[in-house]
Amino acid sequence: CTCKSWSDLIGSSSFVSTHLHRNVTKHAHVYLLCLHHPNVERLDDPDDPYVKQEFQWSLFSNQTFEECSKLIHPLGSTEHYGIYGSSNGLVCISDEILNFDSPIHIWNPSVRKLRTPPISNNIKFSYIALQFGFHPGVDDYKAVRMMRTNKNALAVEVYSLRTDSWKMIAAIPPWLKCTWQHYKGTFFDGVAYHVIQKGPIFSVMSFDSGSEEFEEFIAPDAISGTFGLCIDIYKEQICLLFRCYGCEEGMNKVDLWVLQKKRWKQLCPFIFPLDEDSVAVGISIDDELLMEITDFDKGVADLYLC
Repeated sequence: CTCKSWSDLIGSSSFVSTHLHRNVTKHAHVYLLCLHHPNVERLDDPDDPYVKQEFQWSLFSNQTFEECSKLIHPLGSTEHYGIYGSSNGLVCISDEILNFDSPIHIWNPSVRKLRTPPISNNIKFSYIALQFGFHPGVDDYKAVRMMRTNKNALAVEVYSLRTDSWKMIAAIPPWLKCTWQHYKGTFFDGVAYHVIQKGPIFSVMSFDSGSEEFEEFIAPDAISGTFGLCIDIYKEQICLLFRCYGCEEGMNKVDLWVLQKKRWKQLCPFIFPLDEDSVAVGISIDDELLMEITDFDKGVADLYLC
């Protein structure tokens, strides 16, 4: 009788929501998902097919960067796979090179449970972008697939974990029915964000997986290319990071903008000692800049918090 009552309690939506909110608020059970060589300090060329065969996914401590556990594919596959988002302990994985029929798995490594969404039977598009996360507004986990053809036709599909079904989005705004190039993206509060380029202009496209609405935010004028450009979340806001040169002597900087009330606001930049082989990786959950600094002479690459 006790087991049944406890099972009913921890299985209730109110308990799950309270538990997740507590963990998120306290930043408990937070890990870095890393694709790496077994020798984590070795500098590897990801384009080398022989070295790439040894790569593996693992969980690393968010504070010490020490390896905590290896992630073995839930279906036992030895093929390399990609991670396309994680939220509240759920991880979305699929083929490393996405295709229209690539299987998608929603995976909870902690309790070793797996959900495989049905394969969509919609038109076969040539370009795929996949993102996954939780939408608090509709209390559901969503996967968003964006697909394009060489003729600039765009299709967007949304998967709901609650209904275990896909929905094709019919209304594509006119400003997306043109030639544009997709670069980096992120997923926050149920909204998929992508950096895109139309001619010389860079902007951020957003798609709300709940309301199914698109928006476009023109990037700041200082962003003139994609090298050193990163999109992430800073203090619960979408942000753009852009590495700039020509700071004070012996120093470099990464400019930072956050999206506030649909406008970009520039904040104080991250300034760090000059290192030509450094690149911004993103923002940590504690709002610190994650940087990768490579020492080609020693053949190692290190992760830094700024």
